[in-house]
Amino acid sequence: MSSQFEGELALHLLLIDDDGDLCEMLTAYLGAEGFITTTVGDGREGVAAALSGRHDAVILDIMLPTLSGIDALREIRRRSDVPIIMLTARGDPLDRVVGLEMGADDYVPKPYDPRELVARVRAVLRRRPLNGSAGRHECFSILGLVLSPSTRKVSWNDRSIELTASEFNVLEALMQAGGAVKSKDDLSLEALGRRREPYDRSLDVHISNIRQKLVTNGACDIEIATVRGIGYRIKAE
Repeated sequence: MSSQFEGELALHLLLIDDDGDLCEMLTAYLGAEGFITTTVGDGREGVAAALSGRHDAVILDIMLPTLSGIDALREIRRRSDVPIIMLTARGDPLDRVVGLEMGADDYVPKPYDPRELVARVRAVLRRRPLNGSAGRHECFSILGLVLSPSTRKVSWNDRSIELTASEFNVLEALMQAGGAVKSKDDLSLEALGRRREPYDRSLDVHISNIRQKLVTNGACDIEIATVRGIGYRIKAE
């Protein structure tokens, strides 16, 4: 395990990857971008590090010794909502879908441009309103569903609903729209921080996860409706 320290205000990233050369290169690059990077080379040690509470986000490779990236993701998500970006093989979309369904906030296919990785990390770490700074302290509510941007909390009739960072951003964008239709392109830019690419199912998987969590927590009166060929809207039955 290794770390690079660039200042007290830097954000702390955990990189779980067994490619030593890649980790060294990324640590240097991320350090130049103002991040403190800790690297771990196997899945089990990575889970323990991710659950330590010392990191602002996790970059997790799919292929790892001792415990696969998917299994590591499952273990982390059982106990933590720390933002997680998966590193996946470019030719295997199944890994990306499975990772997103299990709670990953985003994915970056290998090989990748470090600038893209930094952009994805910054997107999932956003803690500001989706459109400017106004209204950050107000809550959005539909019936018993309440979303607080300032505390990053969601609840249904005072029952907490645990969402990943990206799921929260998607739900916030929909609730801000007040029942109006949000296009997939707009949602991707506002909530995920990037343009939607052809055949990219990330947004659809996040929507599916939110729907499941709403139902699981009893918010059956809240529907995220699909508007075919356009996008999504949130409404109350």
